[in-house]
Amino acid sequence: MRPPLICCLMALLSTVRPVYAHGAIQQEETSVPPASKSTAEPPKLLAEPDRPLDGRISAEKLTEYDPPPLPERVIIPLPPTFRIASDPSQVPISGEHFEKARAAIRRGLAFLREAQDENGGWMTDIMAAPTDVPDRPSPIAAAVTALALKAIMQAEPQTRNDPPVRRAIRFLKSAQRTDGGFEGAALTNYVTSVVVSALAAFEGNEFEDDVTDGTTWLQANQWDQGEGLSARQDWFGGAGYGDQGRPDLSNTQMMLDALYDAGLSPDEPAFQRALAFVSRAQNLRATNKAAWSGNDGGFIYTPANGGESMASESAGEGRRGEKLPAEQPRSLRSYGSMTYAGFKSMLYAGLAPDDIRVRAAFDWIRRHWTFDENPGLGGQGLYYYYHTISRALYVAQQDRITDKAGEEHNWREELIDALAARQREDGSWCNESDRWLEGHPVLATVYSTLSLEEGLKPTTR
Repeated sequence: MRPPLICCLMALLSTVRPVYAHGAIQQEETSVPPASKSTAEPPKLLAEPDRPLDGRISAEKLTEYDPPPLPERVIIPLPPTFRIASDPSQVPISGEHFEKARAAIRRGLAFLREAQDENGGWMTDIMAAPTDVPDRPSPIAAAVTALALKAIMQAEPQTRNDPPVRRAIRFLKSAQRTDGGFEGAALTNYVTSVVVSALAAFEGNEFEDDVTDGTTWLQANQWDQGEGLSARQDWFGGAGYGDQGRPDLSNTQMMLDALYDAGLSPDEPAFQRALAFVSRAQNLRATNKAAWSGNDGGFIYTPANGGESMASESAGEGRRGEKLPAEQPRSLRSYGSMTYAGFKSMLYAGLAPDDIRVRAAFDWIRRHWTFDENPGLGGQGLYYYYHTISRALYVAQQDRITDKAGEEHNWREELIDALAARQREDGSWCNESDRWLEGHPVLATVYSTLSLEEGLKPTTR
């Protein structure tokens, strides 16, 4: 859990709003701080492994190039908050939007309560397969149950001892393993990450041991020197669905969400090693030497095994860019949900607002500002996108975003309007683009409710 000193520093710094410089992406190599200046002890964090490569990793699929720079200094991000505002004056939105969001949350939670299974879980009969092992469908009920519990606790903490909540907790505890993880078969990293975040939202010490055990498991299963990986290899620092699959940015940002919600400091090795992986997922040549890298500042799905992008797949170019014309240099497309995931992850890891990677990501956000779609994927993953954008902009302490045309946007109000317009009569949400299970009303409703709650978290303490 968070040391007292970090608590004090976070409370002090939470009143300071960072400014993310607008402007062209700098491409000069000299603008990047050298890794040797990092305060995070590069020899220890990026040291060569002392053991052979883990047998679960295919050496022939790895690519090698210099790791991105570590931060010159670690900036403590805004501390996690697990309660929505009780008064509209605590949030930079109109009273009308505050009430609209509260009403949408109440209706969403009412739908979720009706959808809860008798055993306490949600979506207990649904299976999903990782993107890298489609032949290994695994249960996701523990993850969805954890997300639903977090949504309930953030809006209605007074219900923590109500029978439906305690049934859900028992359901989660039944998935707990002796090694600290939460069972999800091929999806165990994903499941454990969201369970840790949910239990942290209960606050107090009721689940302190469970949260600690879960974060310990997550750090132990991060791909790094413990698996014989060098910091020069593209798996380094990432997390995948379970302990078998290659890492990706989606799972890595969920792992970092959990560590952040659990109160770990950004100078922990897990954050700093993850920063190497996250930076390698960014289309930014100044800090990413991958052959596929472009220079728009956005992010792809994974740099591992030579790189993959769902946006490239959606554009008909193949997930790995393998369908591009032979005469065209291979490149991978950035897209919305992964760019917000990367932006948020860099802040969790303590990168400063003026770091070239943070500024480049923020410029991409300004150029692709929208709540109408998941940029690069259209309707696919739209509610995941809403959840990621809301968490990212809250931790970035940005109340208003100025887009590429110079128009200013209150992101909270626009998010509330977008979700209120999509809410169905029964209080649920559902994605017509049924990919990644968003066609299931429970999952889409969980994402939507959590997104609205991020928009209502207080900005004053």
